[in-house]
Amino acid sequence: MTPTPAAEQEDGEAMSTMIGPRPNHRGLPDRFGRVATDLRVSVTDRCNLRCTYCMPAQGMDWLPRRDLLTDAEIIRVIGIGVKRLGITKVRFTGGEPLLRPSLEHLVSATVDFRCADDKPPVAALTTNGIGLDKRVAGLVNAGLDQVNVSLDTVDPERFTTISRRNRLSQVVTGIDTALAAGLPVKINAVPQIHSYHSDVPQLLNFCLDRGLELRFIEFMPIGANGWRRDATVSADDILGVVQDSGFILTEDTKPRGSTPAQCWRVRSADGRTGRVGIIASVTRPFCEHCSRTRLTADGQIRNCLFAIREADLRSVLRSGGSDDEIVAVWQGEMLRKSAQHGVDAEGFADSGRRMSAIGG
Repeated sequence: MTPTPAAEQEDGEAMSTMIGPRPNHRGLPDRFGRVATDLRVSVTDRCNLRCTYCMPAQGMDWLPRRDLLTDAEIIRVIGIGVKRLGITKVRFTGGEPLLRPSLEHLVSATVDFRCADDKPPVAALTTNGIGLDKRVAGLVNAGLDQVNVSLDTVDPERFTTISRRNRLSQVVTGIDTALAAGLPVKINAVPQIHSYHSDVPQLLNFCLDRGLELRFIEFMPIGANGWRRDATVSADDILGVVQDSGFILTEDTKPRGSTPAQCWRVRSADGRTGRVGIIASVTRPFCEHCSRTRLTADGQIRNCLFAIREADLRSVLRSGGSDDEIVAVWQGEMLRKSAQHGVDAEGFADSGRRMSAIGG
């Protein structure tokens, strides 16, 4: 009988107890041959939008300030990840990470560390773009390498409906300012079931005009966000709309590796060219190539976006725990990682953690 993801996690817990990760062992391997090298760090659960698929319109219970990791604690964990555990890329997320005033300091401290090849880790940011124009110069000076901006539609009315805020112009200003500063920018979009026929080609034209890579992300069941399988715009749906809108797609021959997006070269009818990707976590899962590990804003290690349990690093940090203890907890949690997340399978269990608390 094939174990369910939950059963696999229980097996992993027993295995990690028996094996016990060695404190001096480098790397973050799991039981299925994958090794995590990409660290997602949520620096806040707060956000200045209220996207319908992410959080309620009001009444959000934010994490208590005392529970959030301090700058020093975040930097210590990142340093251990880079120097001891093979982390080569750090992406700052939220909530909305630009709401953390010290974000530039966190970026600067991150790129001061050195990986095994004596190079700094790649420092990346995922943001909704609001206020990015005012922070770009400082972030670039701090060493930020790349930025992903979340933008589901370029139609002002639909943007206001989806995000519950009328702030599209601020997002576009942030994107254009980042481009002018020389930052590589990608756009992340979650297509909406009622408007994707219009939004997908409009977003693609917006990105081709600016030389931006566009990545569509399937709607995922995270944190009681009203997910339904029939509300998910699938990879096939997206590709169909792109081609029906007159764009020509050629699948990218570049090896995908652990990148979550399956990519295509795209050409418009008027000759503009670019790249478009689809992150199809629901209908075309890529779990076997996953290289991610996650640190939540309140100091929990998650081995998967859809994990049903976490490992508490904050308690270790605040009780005077050694670097070896942090390594052991982190490695132990990665050994509990399931082979598959099981989102599209019967019996899938949502952890109840909202995306704003987990980090994108």
